[in-house]
Amino acid sequence: MTRRATRPATLATGGMVASSHPLASLAGVRVLEDGGNAVDAALAMAAVTWLTLPGQCGIGGDAFAVVREPDGSVWTVNGSGYGPDGGTPDFYRERGFDAIPLDGALAVAVPGAPAALAALHRRGASRSLPELWAPAARIAESGLPCSAKTRTDVQVALRAIRGDAGLASVYTPGDRVPRLGDVLPQPDLARTIRALAEDPGSFYTGTLAERCVATLQGGGAPFSGDEWQAGAAVDAEAALTGTYAGHVVHQTPLPTPGWMVLHQAALCDDALGTHPVLGAASIDRMARAATVAFEDRLRWCSSDNDGVARVLEPANIAAGRARIEERALAEAFSVSAGDTTSFVTVDSEGRAVSFIHSLAFTFGAKLTVPGTGIVLNNRLGRGAYLIDGHPNEVAPRRKPLHTLNAWIVTDSAGELRHVGNTPGGDGQVQWNMQLLSHLLDHGLDPQEAVSAPRFTVFPGSDANVLGEPTALRIEGDVADGVCDELRELGHRVEVLEPLGADGSAQVISIDDRGVLSGGSDPRQEGVALGVL
Repeated sequence: MTRRATRPATLATGGMVASSHPLASLAGVRVLEDGGNAVDAALAMAAVTWLTLPGQCGIGGDAFAVVREPDGSVWTVNGSGYGPDGGTPDFYRERGFDAIPLDGALAVAVPGAPAALAALHRRGASRSLPELWAPAARIAESGLPCSAKTRTDVQVALRAIRGDAGLASVYTPGDRVPRLGDVLPQPDLARTIRALAEDPGSFYTGTLAERCVATLQGGGAPFSGDEWQAGAAVDAEAALTGTYAGHVVHQTPLPTPGWMVLHQAALCDDALGTHPVLGAASIDRMARAATVAFEDRLRWCSSDNDGVARVLEPANIAAGRARIEERALAEAFSVSAGDTTSFVTVDSEGRAVSFIHSLAFTFGAKLTVPGTGIVLNNRLGRGAYLIDGHPNEVAPRRKPLHTLNAWIVTDSAGELRHVGNTPGGDGQVQWNMQLLSHLLDHGLDPQEAVSAPRFTVFPGSDANVLGEPTALRIEGDVADGVCDELRELGHRVEVLEPLGADGSAQVISIDDRGVLSGGSDPRQEGVALGVL
């Protein structure tokens, strides 16, 4: 493989951020320069990305983070929400559905992002939320020039956007797709950001919460309001941990698929470092490990059972290794790209945050709460099944399984080494495994790691694409002959353009000298910025 980093890694010693949009990175580095810590920077960046990447994330979505403290302790926040109290399988079937809808009120789960951000602030911030979210509120009020990414997202969801008054008023000015650079003010969202900065709990209890629930009830969704209020209960949790290449990988727990990265790591440990980076043998091993992980997810796992514990048992890992060695390709599953954004921050004290948030698909359910600027997610439609007796079958007060996950790597002594993540639906768990191998097996720097050719086992486990034909989708600038070798190993290879896969990986690493190096994925317009 040619190391195709489009620019060198960013270097610094006093702190660093990396995100998928320059203004989000600027917001974070300004907080660090002003004396804020990595959690403060993450909170500021989260709010700014609501404006810079509105199709990917928002107040009405979900959010997850892994935090490493200077003393070496690691904790997480996990902001995903319940399905509606009346959301039984019979409710949807009686209305003629064989799957949960992907748009509208029936697609929505209780948003977890406000509760996750509040928990992150309580546990780790040094600055007030009104201070940290003031830049985002100001941007919302005055308007942000429409980026190429936002314009593309509007085109993708145009018909549905025109069907929602709140979305249409912002993203189709004059009933047309905005031009690149058109300023898109959002005064309703500015007011909501300021209100939530003063009291994040008001999203779940009080007038704003009542408006959200009434909007969903008006759209036919069986929310009682009690599950909405219960969504506020997010607190810090322990990370899920595993080992890879002599390091400790700290991941987000259920309902995220962080365990799937640890599962693949266990299936690949000691098997990749002796092969060339992204050679056919390495790709074959990781692709088969991903297939095994998706197979086990679909068979056993939900957000509220013991499936993950069963998957990660040593006996199952050994059986998974045997399945890989047999070179028997598993039955196909489905991987969809998804619309998500993520970022990483590290401060001068060694505190690190890996943060990821999402509306599920582009502009979520394409449904706004009138007068608030809040776009609601479609996580229930994307994540919950209408499959009789399945562990992930839709049920009242059950959180659907998620695609988002985030990670931090420490060495055996607990020292921070890497912090990273990527958006990309069910591709996330695969690309995160690839990043870990690039960094730990082969010593690539962060910019090389996030720029490297990417591959995806298609299909994973999203509800809307179960059972589609299987393929190994791979960017075409891998080394000559690799794709032919993979076909000989039994893969049905689909070749993508260079940088043609989804995702927008962000990585910051730290070496023994305390020097930070950062990389931001060239597949989007992000940047890593440092503080001296």
